[in-house]
Amino acid sequence: MQLNGIHHITAVSAQIGVNADFYTRVLGLRLVKKSVNQDDTSAYHLFYADKTGAPGTDMTFFDWAQAPQERRGSDSFAATAFRVASQEALDWWQARLDAHGIPNHSQEEFAGRAVLRFDDPEGQRLMLVDDGGAAWDGTFWENGGVPEAYSLRGFYAALIATPRPDQMAQIATRLLNYREVERQGEVTVYATGEGGPGRELWVMEDPGAPAHPGAGGVHHLAFRVADAQEQLAWRSHLTALGAAVSDVIDRFWFKSIYFRISRGLLCEIATDGPGFAVDEDPDALGERLVLPPFLEGRRAQIEAGLKPIVQAG
Repeated sequence: MQLNGIHHITAVSAQIGVNADFYTRVLGLRLVKKSVNQDDTSAYHLFYADKTGAPGTDMTFFDWAQAPQERRGSDSFAATAFRVASQEALDWWQARLDAHGIPNHSQEEFAGRAVLRFDDPEGQRLMLVDDGGAAWDGTFWENGGVPEAYSLRGFYAALIATPRPDQMAQIATRLLNYREVERQGEVTVYATGEGGPGRELWVMEDPGAPAHPGAGGVHHLAFRVADAQEQLAWRSHLTALGAAVSDVIDRFWFKSIYFRISRGLLCEIATDGPGFAVDEDPDALGERLVLPPFLEGRRAQIEAGLKPIVQAG
């Protein structure tokens, strides 16, 4: 039994207009769903992805305007790595970030891969990774302002900072059924399935103080499974190993279960379907506020509590 890699990564923004502008206008992703946090309907929940919102391409943000800035540290998801198709794409992105005034760390080797590291305007740590033109089952978003040859192709990996890499090794291999595939300097690479883009976790030792969550930080990491039956099998596996796992929660666009692999690391297992087109025309994704059916009866109240999203661009 294996997970199918990363489904989505959810982070926190305190400046949702700046956030929307950066991820759509600068990074060229599509806003595929504009909704609210189902557990806190005073906050937007925005989903950025490829053209269709395919699993494995979707970075989402909770809009918590009062959130403090994340204090970086250990026991955290320390960076999100997106994939691009070539070294030429990395060169193009370095020039684009420079042109938009986005500080970056120049190109380097990290975890044995060619990467370009940079932060979003709120300090969210991001990487672009050359995937060597590996196969990709997503769909290019032609209205993102980025040429297809250079576009973001979903996730490559998530970076975990931990004070106990030996303990995280047990979690990765026994609980999540990933396998160690290599060590590159200070980073250990774990993979699921055939490994490679979208199917890796990078684990780095950080003996420092634990991170404090906030804007510019990752809230949780979601793994992929094909369907509800596979999700229930994983729930049984996790509980048999002593993990405290939530009941299945129907998020309408996918179903989810949640569990922690440490105090600071919240994980989710989400189904691939039914997907974001279940309640919107695929050609109009993200253009209006969409609520799951169980919240629709409160639409007027919810909309009254939301401020318009104003993008800088």
